[in-house]
Amino acid sequence: MADDNPPTPLPPRVQAKPKSKISASRKLSLKILLLQRAMEELEQETVNRDEEKVKYLSEKLTPLQITGLSMDELQKLCRQFNSKIDVVDEERYDFEAKVNKNNKDIQELKLKVQDLGGKFKKPALRKVRVSADEMMRALLGSKHKGSMDLRANLKSVKKEDIKQEKVMSSEVGDWRKNVEAMSGMEGRKKMFDAAGGGQ
Repeated sequence: MADDNPPTPLPPRVQAKPKSKISASRKLSLKILLLQRAMEELEQETVNRDEEKVKYLSEKLTPLQITGLSMDELQKLCRQFNSKIDVVDEERYDFEAKVNKNNKDIQELKLKVQDLGGKFKKPALRKVRVSADEMMRALLGSKHKGSMDLRANLKSVKKEDIKQEKVMSSEVGDWRKNVEAMSGMEGRKKMFDAAGGGQ
């Protein structure tokens, strides 16, 4: 009977990264050439932008002819300029409002994308050594009084007390006597009475 299942493909072999055919010095020289070319194009772009700006301003701003005008004509010209300034200022305000609204929308969409992805950028935190007093002062401000010196609250122990505790612990005696005394029903009755059950 012929096998109807096609043969399973073999897993692809891990290919080693091929060595670069360009030497390190050649790469460096190419990078330098690319940077020089980018700088030249950037300078050319700024020159073109300045030329376009001058051309646009020369088209929009014709030179003023105010010599030989009467007082009424000058006032009329000032009113025209004032009305044009108002129109331009309104347009500028509208554009600023649109830009601010778009920036807020972009920020909200970025937050939504982060929420959907479940990946949050953790800020880089650095370790700071702060004493307990400084931390409490930072949290509570001027309300914090007193020190957090924990060693000041510790009980002082004299060497004589330590020696007395050692002597008392050595006087406990043989543990087998205690086990024999507590064995059987009498021992259980003593434990029951000691626990306060026989009241």
